[in-house]
Amino acid sequence: MDQPTNPGLEFFKTQIGKKLDKTPSAAGNWLSGTLLEIDLHHIKVSYIVRPEMCNPGKILHGGIASLMLDDVIGMGNFVAGSEYLMTSINLNVDFLSAAQIGEKLEVTAKLIRSGSNLNHWEAVIRKESGKFVAKASSNLIKTHVKLKELGF
Repeated sequence: MDQPTNPGLEFFKTQIGKKLDKTPSAAGNWLSGTLLEIDLHHIKVSYIVRPEMCNPGKILHGGIASLMLDDVIGMGNFVAGSEYLMTSINLNVDFLSAAQIGEKLEVTAKLIRSGSNLNHWEAVIRKESGKFVAKASSNLIKTHVKLKELGF
């Protein structure tokens, strides 16, 4: 029996190993991450900390770390199978250590619970050493907008 196709997932699979700079998220495009892995319930993206991502102390700004987490969760949720646009209703972030200019970070997100109206995700940012930079959880709620109405 044939599995139903998921155009979003199939598209993102073609982007593995490539810079994410042509997605529907302008903020995510600015981050310019590289997609490493993706499936229906898991995604991993790498980023290099650039000077413009930092606070005056020259370490990764908490708002940018939050953007990385939120954007990766959003990409993961996009391919998770809903025909409707889902949007974050919260993002809880714990900042655990600093990241310096030039460091490579990996953001990994996984779908913990998929419901009819609400999806719950958890995500982490890790340095190459494995040290945690931040962790997050987020709930996304189904809107009344169908993805196909947005051209997806």
